[in-house]
Amino acid sequence: MAKGIEIREAHFPGRAPIDAYGNGGFRFADMSHRGSILCLPSGIHGWDKTEDTPLTLADLQRVLDDAGEIEVLLVGTGKEIRPLPAEIKAALRERHIRSDPMSTGAAVRTFNVMLAESRAVAAALIAV
Repeated sequence: MAKGIEIREAHFPGRAPIDAYGNGGFRFADMSHRGSILCLPSGIHGWDKTEDTPLTLADLQRVLDDAGEIEVLLVGTGKEIRPLPAEIKAALRERHIRSDPMSTGAAVRTFNVMLAESRAVAAALIAV
């Protein structure tokens, strides 16, 4: 029986440095992804988040689920630095995760350095 096209959630099952960002997406592991991404111990996941919507706790549920393997969460908030809502900071702190909001470019550079140092780092990167 013929099957239709199967749409799957974007997921790269490994840790990889970000090779490039901009034009609404990211390049990593010889691939490109249009849109925002979550870089977690479980891999790189497509993330339905844009600069023009406020960040919510629900947006970071996957991060909270992987909390045992994350010490630092870098949040690339787009072109401009935006503070994290108190609710998000409290939830991360409760799980012993330090959070650091910064522009997406700075978050990409910091993530790559920390990943190369084999640190327990994750990143939530809003596409620019």
